[in-house]
Amino acid sequence: MKHGLKQRKLNRTSSHRLALLKNLSISLIKHESITTTTEKAKELRPFIEKLVTKARTDTLANRRIVLSTLFNNQEATSKLFSDISKKFLETNGGYTRIIKKGNRVGDFAHTSIIQFIK
Repeated sequence: MKHGLKQRKLNRTSSHRLALLKNLSISLIKHESITTTTEKAKELRPFIEKLVTKARTDTLANRRIVLSTLFNNQEATSKLFSDISKKFLETNGGYTRIIKKGNRVGDFAHTSIIQFIK
């Protein structure tokens, strides 16, 4: 049965998929805009938006949760709490946008740009 299967597998194991999402999140937080395949961008969107929602309330518990989610990356966590979450204090969700870019030259995969809105 296919009940409750909402995520794409991206041809990876569950631990590899989680590591991919964490690394993409760190890159998105650092650069505020990244280019990736459309499927990865669509999977990254709910993952990063949950982190931004946590970061909107700056408590020690939320910092520890986000820090453990981002492979203990201090730089990305501090930027998320200090810069990015301050932009979205009045916004309830919808912190990222996905812009279709076209197809990649090597394997003709659909690529997109995912970025923060403000």
